[in-house]
Amino acid sequence: MAFIAPQAIPAAAAESGAAKADQGSGRTVVGGVLAGAYIGFGGLLAVVVSAGLPKAWGNLPLLITGAAFTVGLMLVVIAGAELATGNMATVGIGVLRRRVPLGRYSVHLTVALIGNLVGALLVAYFLGVKSGVLTQPPVLKRLDAIAMLKGHTETGWQVFLRGVGCNWLVCLAVWMALAAKDVAGKLAAIFFPVMAFVAMGFDHVVANMFFLPAAIFAHAPAGITWSDAVGNWVFALLGNLVGAGVFVAGAYWYLYGREATDVAAEDVTSAVPAAATVQPAAAGA
Repeated sequence: MAFIAPQAIPAAAAESGAAKADQGSGRTVVGGVLAGAYIGFGGLLAVVVSAGLPKAWGNLPLLITGAAFTVGLMLVVIAGAELATGNMATVGIGVLRRRVPLGRYSVHLTVALIGNLVGALLVAYFLGVKSGVLTQPPVLKRLDAIAMLKGHTETGWQVFLRGVGCNWLVCLAVWMALAAKDVAGKLAAIFFPVMAFVAMGFDHVVANMFFLPAAIFAHAPAGITWSDAVGNWVFALLGNLVGAGVFVAGAYWYLYGREATDVAAEDVTSAVPAAATVQPAAAGA
């Protein structure tokens, strides 16, 4: 599997981020809805396949949950969509490299996040609850456990810290996917970091836009309210911003992204999907 060197990734990320920031709000919101739906698909699959597993398996169900959830980010990156959490790193390094104005970065993330929420809610309500997939007793029990953890058990500080760890890993998945020059390499780059963050119980704001509303729509026993959901989203979002901005965009800008000389053009264009220059919404996470 061919790939570009770590020193070349910031240039590829900034190229992708600049294309995203320049594409306009219409494409961003549609891409955001798709990304929220794709993460919802990943969440739905994760709940279904991990439901009813024996307690004797210990924490293995968490590993299975994480492995299933990777489908969401794979769809975002390979098919093309606008996931706000991943864009915090790619558009963020565009800001640091002075390719993207800070105001445009803020508008882009806000629009993408709104789209993500709409997409996640659509999947949670129609494909999760109204379809009957999440209301089957073993599946509902598993969803209830997830909702209880994220809506009631975790404190705001814990959600924030878990949000930092989550998006550090999610953005590393996106970062490494940019380095890969073929689909197989991108899938491998995505699988392990995403599987890890889910298995460790970290908090992803868009994933929680699926899990918590799904529990509300399904009337799960945990009794999660919209107030619980919004409180989780706020702290998860703040943590996700720190994880992406400080530990990925900021760190790699400091290491490799400050030099005036960029990598060879063919390396950058091979890492960024061709649609980034024609249809920016397909540029990945």
